[in-house]
Amino acid sequence: MRRRRFVAVLALILIVLLVVATTRGPGPTPSTTLTTASSSTTTSRATTPHAPFAVGAVTFTVSEPASGSTGARTFPVTVRYPAVGAPGTARLGLVPLRGAGPFPLLIFSQGFDISPEAYAGLLDAWSAAGYVVADPAYPYTSPNAAGGVIRSDIVHHPGDLSFLITTLIADSAQAGNALGGLVNAHEIGVVGQSDGGDVSLAAVANSCCRDARIGAAVILSGAELSWFPGTYFATGSAPLLVVQGTNDLTMNPVTCSVTLYNEAPAPKYYLAMIGQTHLSAYVPPGPARDVVAATSIDFFNAYLRHAPGALAAMRAAGTRAGLATITSASHVPPVAGTCPDAPIG
Repeated sequence: MRRRRFVAVLALILIVLLVVATTRGPGPTPSTTLTTASSSTTTSRATTPHAPFAVGAVTFTVSEPASGSTGARTFPVTVRYPAVGAPGTARLGLVPLRGAGPFPLLIFSQGFDISPEAYAGLLDAWSAAGYVVADPAYPYTSPNAAGGVIRSDIVHHPGDLSFLITTLIADSAQAGNALGGLVNAHEIGVVGQSDGGDVSLAAVANSCCRDARIGAAVILSGAELSWFPGTYFATGSAPLLVVQGTNDLTMNPVTCSVTLYNEAPAPKYYLAMIGQTHLSAYVPPGPARDVVAATSIDFFNAYLRHAPGALAAMRAAGTRAGLATITSASHVPPVAGTCPDAPIG
C-alpha cells in the first residue's frame, strides 16, 4: 500500500516539474554583447575573438626632433593591426578590433635598400596573429630615400626605432586616435632582417642603444655591427630568436649569426633554415617563410604574451625535416670565415 502511495506521489512531483519547465521558456544563452561594468549592474563580456584576425593598416609620417648632434628626421611608417573582418583580409583602413586589444607591439626593421613592404607576407602574418606591427622606412636606407641611400645612416636607426615606440605608445593612449587603445605598452618586441637585424640587435643588446622597454627580439640574418659605439651583451639582452639561412654565403655569412648567438645569454634560440639564401625565407611565399612566421609568432607568444605551451609550439614549428632545425643550446658549432663589419675581439 505504501509502495503505491509512493509511486503516486512521485508521479505527481514529476508532473509539477514538467509544468514548471514548460512555462519558464528557454534558458539564457551566452552573451555576445560587451557592456560597461559598474558598481550597480552586472556585466557580460563579449566572447573575445581569436587569431587569425583580419589585418587593417594606417600610414603616416613620423617627425623626430633634433637630438644631440643628430638633426631632425622624418620617415614614413605603416602600422598594421588586428581588424574587424574575415581572417585573410588585409587592407588599409579596416576598423580596428579594439575589443580584443590592447595588443603587443612589434617594430620591424628592413634590410638595406629594401622596401619594408617587400616583407608584407611576414608583416601580415604577425598582425593576423594578434600583434600591432610597425614597419618604418628609415631615412637614407630605404629605396627612393630623399638624398639617396647612405648605409652609414644605420647608426641612427636604433634612435629612430626607440622614438617610434614612444610615438606609438602615445598615439595608443589618445582617445580618437586611429591607433587609440591598440598598443600594450608593456609587451614590445622587435624584428629585423639583414641590416635591420643589426639595428634590432643593437636595440636589445648593445650598451649604446639598448631600449629596456623591448621584451624580445627576432634577428633574421643579422649581425653584430662595429659601427655602433657600445659593447654587445655587456648589460645582458632581451630573449633572442636568431634565424639564418644555411646557404646565405655572401650577404650575411652564417658565421655572423653563429657568433652573435654564441655570445648571447639565455634565453636564446637558433633557427637554421636549410638551403635558404639571404631573402628566400623572408620575402617570397612558400614553406620556408611559413616556418619563419610560425616560429617567430610562437616565440613572441612565449616572451611577450607569456602564453602556456608557446615554447613547445615554437620548437615544433621550427623543426621541419630538410627545411628547418631549432636549438636552444648554449653554443652552436662555429663556422669558418669572418663576418663583415663585425666588432674586433
